[in-house]
Amino acid sequence: MECEYFEIIKDYKYGDLLAETNFWLIILAPDQRNLGTCVVALKRDERELSSLTDEEWSDLAMIVKKLEVAVKKAFNATMFNWGCLMNSSYLEEPPSPHLHWHFIPRYRKPVEFQGKIFEDPCFGTSTMHNRGKSLKLSEEFKEKIKDKIGENLEI
Repeated sequence: MECEYFEIIKDYKYGDLLAETNFWLIILAPDQRNLGTCVVALKRDERELSSLTDEEWSDLAMIVKKLEVAVKKAFNATMFNWGCLMNSSYLEEPPSPHLHWHFIPRYRKPVEFQGKIFEDPCFGTSTMHNRGKSLKLSEEFKEKIKDKIGENLEI
């Protein structure tokens, strides 16, 4: 199973790209149950956190700070979850993981954006407890989310 985010990188499909640095791409995630959910994907093929260079770690630290500030300003997120799971990459042999982070804004209270209400029904617990349907939005709506985050994200 090939990593879907590395496929985006390899195929240069940057339609949902919010920003990029020397080492990382910040991509708006397809599922927006939690408004502003993103994926931060390493530009090079790598499997393990322990193999990141000092420069990649430093760049990631800057992204964490700037992305959290941007989404807080854009949507008033209460807090943020970060996950580097890569579990699905190991469902097939041989496994083919690609290092990436899931950035999930969390909301204590519902958020209204562009006339749509976004709720975080499992606030205070893992989003993995919410097995509800994923929320995929129209391209136009995703562009509005990207614009809102982008106006606050200076990389």
